[in-house]
Amino acid sequence: MNGIKLCKPEHIDRLVAHRQGELKFGEKLQFVSNIEELKEHKAKYVILGISEDIGVRANHGRPGTSGAWDSFLSAFVNIQVNRFNNPENCILLGELECRDLMEKAEYIDDTDPNYHIKLGDMVEKIDDKLSTLIEQIIRANKIPVVIGGGHNNSFGNIKGASRALEQPINVINIDAHTDLRQLEHRHSGNGFSYAIEGWYLRNYSIFGLHKNYTPEYIFRQMEDSENIRYELAEDLLKLPNELPQNFEKALQFVGDTKFGFELDCDAIAHFPSSAISPAGFRLEQVRNFVSMASKNKNCCYFHICEAAPGKDNSTIVGKALTYLVTDFIGKSQPDLL
Repeated sequence: MNGIKLCKPEHIDRLVAHRQGELKFGEKLQFVSNIEELKEHKAKYVILGISEDIGVRANHGRPGTSGAWDSFLSAFVNIQVNRFNNPENCILLGELECRDLMEKAEYIDDTDPNYHIKLGDMVEKIDDKLSTLIEQIIRANKIPVVIGGGHNNSFGNIKGASRALEQPINVINIDAHTDLRQLEHRHSGNGFSYAIEGWYLRNYSIFGLHKNYTPEYIFRQMEDSENIRYELAEDLLKLPNELPQNFEKALQFVGDTKFGFELDCDAIAHFPSSAISPAGFRLEQVRNFVSMASKNKNCCYFHICEAAPGKDNSTIVGKALTYLVTDFIGKSQPDLL
C-alpha cells in the first residue's frame, strides 16, 4: 500500500513469546489488509509506527528516534491479555514508509553547506505521507496512536487531523521544548510553527516547558498570543501533588473541541531520547497525564515521539512506550501519583 508497510499477523507472531496457558497481546490484535477496511472495523484505536530520525538531524539533533518503533513493537505484542485491556479494540496498522528516505539521507554529506536544508526537503515528503494517512484514519472514525520518529511528525498529525475534521484542531504537548522555531527548512523544532502558519492549529498548550532551552523570542511570541498557553516544568515540579490539577487546567485550554495529544519523551527525566535531560517528569507522572487525556472524548490522536533507544536500553524503552500506549487504550487506568 502506498505510504505504509502493513503489519501482517504472521510477522507479528514471530515476535510473540508464546507460553502455554497465557495469551499475549500480539495473538489478539486486529489487522487490516487495506485502509478501506478501517471504515467497517469495530476497533477504536489504530497503532502506527514511524521509523525515522531525519527531522531530528535536520534540527541539528542526535539521531536514534528511528529505532523506537521496533523497540515498542517487540514489547507491546508480548504483554498479557487480561481483565485490564482489550486488544480486540486495537488495530495494528503498520509502519509509515520512510526506509527509502532514510537510506537517501545517509548519502548526504554532512559537510555539505545545504545538508540540513536537503534533510528538510525529505521531512516535507514524510509530512505529506503522514498527513494523508492520519486523515484517512480519522475519517474512518478511529483514533490514531502514533509511535516513533522525531517531533517533526507533529505537523503531519495536526495537518491530517485538521483536514479530516475540516477545521483547525487544538493540541496539548507534554514537552521540554515548544517546537515553535522559525519557518526555515522543515525539521523537528518547527512542526507547530508550520501547523499555525497553515491554519491547522488553533489553541496550543505546552506542559512542562524547560526554561533553559526556550529562546527569548519564543517566550515573547507565546505571551503575545491568546492561542498559546505554557507551563514551565520548573514551576510545576515545585508542587508535585498539584500536577494532576495543573494538567487538567492545561487540558481545559484545548479540550472543549477536538484536540491532538503530543508526548515528547524529552520531557521525561533520564529517558533515552534525542535530547535526553536529567530533569523533568517521572514516567509515573506522565502515565497519569496520558490517562487523564485519554478520558477526554475530544482527543482525536496520540503521538509519542523522540524516544531514541540504544543497544543497551532498547528493551526498557520498548516497555516504557508500551506502558504509555496501554494507559491510553486500556480498559482501566492506573493511579500512580
